[in-house]
Amino acid sequence: MAIGKKAFSIEFAGRTLTAEVGEYAQLANGAALIRYGDTVIMSAATASETPREGIDFFPLSVDYEEKLYSVGKIPGGFIKREGRPTEKAVLTARNIDRPMRPLFPKDLRNDVAVINTVMSVEQDNSPEIAAMIGSSIAVSMSDIPFNGPIGGVILGLVDGEVVLNPNAEQREKSRMHVTLVGTADKIMMIEAGADQVPDDVMLDAIIKGHAEIKKMVGFIDGIVAEFGKPKFSYTSSAVPAELMEDVKSAAYDGMRAAVLAVEKQDRDVAIRALTDGLKESLAEKYPDSGALIKEAVYQLQKKVVREYLMKEGRRVDGRALDEIRPLSAAVGLLPRVHGSAMFQRGQTQVLTALTIGPMREVQRLDGLDSEESKRYMHHYNFPSYSVGEARSVRAPGRREIGHGALAERALAPVIPGEEEFPYAIRLVSEVLMSNGSTSQGSVCASTLALMDGGVPIKAPVAGISAGLIVDDENPEKYLTFMDIQGIEDFFGDMDFKVAGTKDGITAIQMDIKVNGLSYDIIRDAFELTRKGRLKIIDEVLLKTLPAPREQISQYAPKILTMTIDVDKIRDVIGPGGKIINRIIAETGVKIDIEEDGKVYVATVDLEAGQKAMGIIEGITSDPKPGQVFDGKVTRLMTFGAFVEYLPGKEGLVHISKLAKRRVNKVEDVVAIGDAITVTVLEIDRQGRINLGKVLD
Repeated sequence: MAIGKKAFSIEFAGRTLTAEVGEYAQLANGAALIRYGDTVIMSAATASETPREGIDFFPLSVDYEEKLYSVGKIPGGFIKREGRPTEKAVLTARNIDRPMRPLFPKDLRNDVAVINTVMSVEQDNSPEIAAMIGSSIAVSMSDIPFNGPIGGVILGLVDGEVVLNPNAEQREKSRMHVTLVGTADKIMMIEAGADQVPDDVMLDAIIKGHAEIKKMVGFIDGIVAEFGKPKFSYTSSAVPAELMEDVKSAAYDGMRAAVLAVEKQDRDVAIRALTDGLKESLAEKYPDSGALIKEAVYQLQKKVVREYLMKEGRRVDGRALDEIRPLSAAVGLLPRVHGSAMFQRGQTQVLTALTIGPMREVQRLDGLDSEESKRYMHHYNFPSYSVGEARSVRAPGRREIGHGALAERALAPVIPGEEEFPYAIRLVSEVLMSNGSTSQGSVCASTLALMDGGVPIKAPVAGISAGLIVDDENPEKYLTFMDIQGIEDFFGDMDFKVAGTKDGITAIQMDIKVNGLSYDIIRDAFELTRKGRLKIIDEVLLKTLPAPREQISQYAPKILTMTIDVDKIRDVIGPGGKIINRIIAETGVKIDIEEDGKVYVATVDLEAGQKAMGIIEGITSDPKPGQVFDGKVTRLMTFGAFVEYLPGKEGLVHISKLAKRRVNKVEDVVAIGDAITVTVLEIDRQGRINLGKVLD
């Protein structure tokens, strides 16, 4: 291993990426400072010296810390420092964690922490990809056991051509945004949002992206060869072979019977009883080994499920490999919300509620991107009762945020534009039952909720997942199957989720537990999920609701729009907001005015909205002779009365125009504050408005 410091550089997707090692964060197990253009990321990896006791999982944590100084911003609020991670930061951390986790030893229980600090951001050079590469370098060159390295790239599709790590301008035009991660041989992760991109185009892009990843992996291998540390030895948490054999001998037949239970609850009860019986029968031979026996039962269950699939070509619930569980759906379940739908696939059940609101209710973003607001939001909730567990409600975790973002990406391409549908849109998916792929159930339920709410989506979107079993004895032999349920997710090697319309893919999320996927596996998964989503669209979604409803809910705000001259905006707002607040008070509407002169009036009372629009139109346009207004007397003079016929606009009603008869004194006919109807008689050369009282 080299001693000192060194900078390594590579041309990565047409730009120079430099990794500086040996100088920064020297007390970490491994660290690298990544420069990608003017984007700078500090990546560091550390591990505990001893395993954490009493846990049955690998305690890996990956963080992506967005520092607002990186884009020249001072945080808001009183504290003036960064608070909890943004949604983008959480998703980026997940995207680094998921492809790295399968490459650590399965029996490792030492805490491992990978921290990425975003120190400088140039919008053309992705800090997310720089952090992923930094994480891979930091762990690979450290003494932490790791079967890497990995590399990552972002794929765009601009004018029909695949673009690697698109810049800001290209991202605006791109039909997809795919985060692709892999080793030199296999694909480890695909996280995608796309505008109905065909399956074959997506696969070709993945193959092209993997070629760039291979170059990056070779680059990291070179750093490790020069600066890498020997990997440390660790205490294995693996179940002793003798104990595993005893559990298998005692419970193999019982486990085969247990996993074939049709209902998830019955299966869980049977396996719990099996575990308790083994703990009792093996207590004398293996004292204080309850945790190991529990792990052995888990391994036995995994073996049985995989044998059913790989060796017997059957699934524990009796389905064919390409068969979807029973499907059902319903709409209009919640009478007072703006749209609602339930979608059920087997024992996975999701209810989605739609809320639409005025544009002032868009989500304001304060992150590192140039994006400042988000009009369409999707949130996902996973309460403990959905899996029959007793836990109090907690704040959304990384999984909930990730699943909500996946459903949001899946539906974003079919959401109508602001010009066609000038609303802020929020979907909330409540998981009521979970037994496999609730995120894709959320996509299906959300499509129906949008249609139920009268949102004119471009096309229905459905989602489905594909599973994978790789033969433990022959890694080249594998089996893919459609619509995985919980037990197949737990013990299988892949959860490959794809959502899309009839015309193409809108979102992908891939989770794996093996050392990567071949192109053939990805091709098979695409074909399975394509057939599945077409079946769901035709046989469930369109049969439940053939098209979006023609009208939005009676409880949803009606949005009326108009465009005014930007020079007239201040006339509508008035000094200190006086005029616009009067319009709102008089009509009960909500009004939003954009800088380009677009005006949005939101109201549940259409007549009130039209009244507000009329007032605004009057304020921003010159009055014409013959127009009639309902005004209020504001001042009395000897020669007539001044009437405010529109907020902030006055005209004079001459004493001779106040009544049919002769009027001696103005006070004999009107008083200050009187409401009268007036008509415009003329506009004189000085722009003064002469009014006349409309007489009965």
